[in-house]
Amino acid sequence: MTDEAPSPSAPQQPPRWQALGPIDRRVAGVLVEKAKTVPSAYPMSLSAVCTAANQKSNRFPMMDLQPEDAEESLERLRNLGAVGLVQGYGRVAKYRHYLYEWLGVEKTELSVMAELLLRGAQTEGELRAHAARLDPIPDLTALRTILHSLESKRLVVWLTPEGRGRVVSHTLYTPREMENLRAQFAATSASSMAAEGPAPAAASLADAVPIASMPSSRGGGPAADGQLQQEVGELRSQVAQLRADVEDLTAALRRTEDDLQRLRSELGA
Repeated sequence: MTDEAPSPSAPQQPPRWQALGPIDRRVAGVLVEKAKTVPSAYPMSLSAVCTAANQKSNRFPMMDLQPEDAEESLERLRNLGAVGLVQGYGRVAKYRHYLYEWLGVEKTELSVMAELLLRGAQTEGELRAHAARLDPIPDLTALRTILHSLESKRLVVWLTPEGRGRVVSHTLYTPREMENLRAQFAATSASSMAAEGPAPAAASLADAVPIASMPSSRGGGPAADGQLQQEVGELRSQVAQLRADVEDLTAALRRTEDDLQRLRSELGA
């Protein structure tokens, strides 16, 4: 079974999404990610879901879920209509997601949502690099088009002002979590603006990169600090892209190994 978005000609159901707890967000994101990157291993068993939820790469925060935690989460998501149990896989239960319909999104929009569910708030540059491993997103302009569509569906929220290094996240947090997240980034943005000092008339305060305050390693005062923040933001985006490339290669290698194993079985080797 492959993970395919509903046909544009198919009747669209109204979205049914609602706030999810941290474990449910992780499990939902995992099902989307693996459906897109390792289709030969999808739908997923309970054990596979648990392992993927706890993996060290492409996750924030790190989790240490037990099988019973994942099972309870899958049951909650089934009750919400976001996940289904697939028959025809012997005695091992397999699960698939229904997030296209549940969220009311298209193919690349779901890739962006999956990365936000797996990692939380990110800059636009980080999000483009991460989501591009699931579906092609050529540049920031393409990403912003997707984000504007998701914003119109009330699925994403901007946490910092418009400008370089703008931070975005999904809206599936519980009300308390969303309140804390907004407060956290409001404080970070205010701290960054204070460190920058008065901006020139032609510049925007929103150009400050929302990275946690850090000591400057060079002289020159606020201007040098601003340049350092910009450089750090660009490096973070580059590192995220490199990680995404490595993950793509790893997924391709796993698919090749799966194909070889099937071929050996068919040949009786």
